[in-house]
Amino acid sequence: MVVTKDINLPTEEELTVPEVNVSSAILRAASFHLGKHCETVNNEFMLCKAEYPTDPRKCINEGKEVTRCSLDFFRKMKANCRKEFETYANCVDKSSTNFKFAPCRKTQGVYDQCMLDKLNIERPYWGYFSELKVHDSPRPRPPPPKPEVYPGASEKLPDDFPQYKAKYDGRYIFD
Repeated sequence: MVVTKDINLPTEEELTVPEVNVSSAILRAASFHLGKHCETVNNEFMLCKAEYPTDPRKCINEGKEVTRCSLDFFRKMKANCRKEFETYANCVDKSSTNFKFAPCRKTQGVYDQCMLDKLNIERPYWGYFSELKVHDSPRPRPPPPKPEVYPGASEKLPDDFPQYKAKYDGRYIFD
């Protein structure tokens, strides 16, 4: 994207949001429940990014909503299932070099049950996030992109324009 004087960039205040300051192991351990809790917000953000691939400024508010939802999830989880989650996240962090879930199934079961009992968030089954889903967005659909017009392009030849036999029989070889 080329920046000119006609483009209004967002201010620092518009871009500043509180960060989700957690480690990779914690994100990995919370990923299934976090994805389920913030599913509609994430889908709205990803839809916005797909609709405006060349202008990320259009999706700033949706990105802020994703961050807000993530912080809300971690606050709720901390208030209700902190001990169980810390045990599970510590196991995910320390039991393998690439954060595998397999060695931590017992602590995962305790954490999953706590999340179900206290926050009513069930751990989604394997493959849930890769299924096709229809997302009904409250935002209006963006206008279709205008076709690019190249100045000085030649006009289409008329259908009755004379065609000469190709020099090496290359024309219409696949017809």
